[in-house]
Amino acid sequence: MSLPDFSTPAGLTALEKVLSDRSYIDGYTPSQADVSVYESAGKAPDAGKYPHAARWYEHIESYKAEHKSLSGDAAKAIAALAAVAPASAPATTGADAEDDDDDVDLFGSDDEVDEEAERIKAERVAAYQQKKSAKGPGPAAKSIVTLDVKPWDDETDMAQLEANLRTIEQDGLVWGASTLVPVGYGVKKLQITIVVEDEKVSLDDLQEKIAEDEDHVQSTDIAAMAKI
Repeated sequence: MSLPDFSTPAGLTALEKVLSDRSYIDGYTPSQADVSVYESAGKAPDAGKYPHAARWYEHIESYKAEHKSLSGDAAKAIAALAAVAPASAPATTGADAEDDDDDVDLFGSDDEVDEEAERIKAERVAAYQQKKSAKGPGPAAKSIVTLDVKPWDDETDMAQLEANLRTIEQDGLVWGASTLVPVGYGVKKLQITIVVEDEKVSLDDLQEKIAEDEDHVQSTDIAAMAKI
């Protein structure tokens, strides 16, 4: 079993397919397997045609001074590539070569490639989920909201309006600072800041609760909202 010639278009196409879902030929660090394929390629692949192979080649070239000291061995390149493809088919000549063109599958069937890609993907997803679960659940998503609460007229008791507002208690709701903002003709609206946990508090439901104070509240609007 031997390495394909990665200096040819067919070899580069195959290499591009292999490197589309991995960073190195074998494992997660540069090794002699990468050096072997790098030497077979001979020069940097065309980044326009083979972006994954070109990225890999440039990366391995940055280790050129350390190629001899990298771990692993050249045979691993063949083993790693054999996991997704058979070795190159023997050369043929004349009519036999034409007949065999369609039969040469440098890197195996799509099913073989897909199976390997799915295996790698599953391993990465499992590792991510394990790492995520080890950290535990993240902080609850929250929003800071500025509400405008408009009274009926200039005779509305704004102190009582705000006091009624703050009697509304709900898990995930925190009332903040407030101020009175003139809107004209002696009427002032109450502008109040709240912090809510997004999964626990519905702003629509909260506005309906505020509107139940029919003696003081004409309407409410969300003046501003931002995630925190």
